Amino acid sequence: MTSGTKRKKRGNSRVENAADEDFGDFPTPPELIPEWARREGKEWQRLDEFDILAEAEAQTGLSLDIKYVDLPAGVWGVHLVRGERGRIFVNSLLPPIWRRFAIFHELYHLLYHSKGARFWSQTFVSMDSFENRADAFAWAALWPEWEENQYCDWTGADVL
Repeated sequence: MTSGTKRKKRGNSRVENAADEDFGDFPTPPELIPEWARREGKEWQRLDEFDILAEAEAQTGLSLDIKYVDLPAGVWGVHLVRGERGRIFVNSLLPPIWRRFAIFHELYHLLYHSKGARFWSQTFVSMDSFENRADAFAWAALWPEWEENQYCDWTGADVL
């Protein structure tokens, strides 16, 4: 997740206060979401985690899951792939909307950067451009929830 113009997140819960301390300011939305990101992010909008994983598995051919863990300060998420399995680790200290952002950010890397950071860092393409594109995709996928201020728990925990 790249930084940029930032907005301070306020909250009273332990998780939100921990996030304030560990993550500082949270990013403000971009002034313009690129057309490519809006196109690619649209199919992911308003999906719960189960449907995100089902669609991601269909597109990548991997068996995927999401795990919430306490990650080091400033780390929002990371993904790992071993053979036919993949996992997105998301920092459990993030507020829910930013955990969702991290899922979409890492999902973009799974979908479009399958050769891994070691490979891409050896190319002429800036790693910042990969992070910026992942952020743009995450904003596009999250945009309706952000714009309408209608965020809810998309984990599906309330369904079961």
